[in-house]
Amino acid sequence: MTKDDIILIADASGIAYYGMGKDRDKFLHYLEAFAALVSKHEREACANLCDKYAEGPERNYSENIADDIRARGNT
Repeated sequence: MTKDDIILIADASGIAYYGMGKDRDKFLHYLEAFAALVSKHEREACANLCDKYAEGPERNYSENIADDIRARGNT
């Protein structure tokens, strides 16, 4: 995720309203750190799903994994 992506997402969420006007550089620094932590957590969760299917008897791993990853957005 690029810095521009993070700014766009912050704008879309409304959080930029609370931080961009004060110390913009400091706010962006912490926002980037937050985005990196969220991304790391999400990647690990997706990897855990892959591990789960790699151990099981399922025949079509990719469809099962894709379905589970998509379902994560609905929780």
